[in-house]
Amino acid sequence: MARAGRVGAHYHGAVSVPPAITDDGWGRVVVEGRTFKDAKLWPGGARAWDWTETGTSHDTGVRSGDVSELLAHGVTHVVLSSGRQRRLAIHSETTALLDSRGVTYEVLPTAKAIARYEQLRAAGVAVGALLHTTC
Repeated sequence: MARAGRVGAHYHGAVSVPPAITDDGWGRVVVEGRTFKDAKLWPGGARAWDWTETGTSHDTGVRSGDVSELLAHGVTHVVLSSGRQRRLAIHSETTALLDSRGVTYEVLPTAKAIARYEQLRAAGVAVGALLHTTC
């Protein structure tokens, strides 16, 4: 059952499918009809990415707590958006966590991150993403 603020799960057989990104622009990304400023996506769902939950900022970068939720949903590949102008850093603890779990990850500017996520999703990869839609 989908919770408020989240895009619900879709299932292909017994495997959750990552939700599709249907549109995006400065300050927004549309995930299967739901619009988010920044978003977390994983096989079976998506929700708003609230940086205050983990202390993420442009300078401190994406924190390991930000990707922990994706890992809990069984992702094998993570796409990390550095923002449209590449201003969002990735903290070293985050890459260390992904490396320690053997999870493939890519850090890309937002437009390329969205394209890569969609490419991996279409290929049936258990992909997750953290998308920052502004700077």
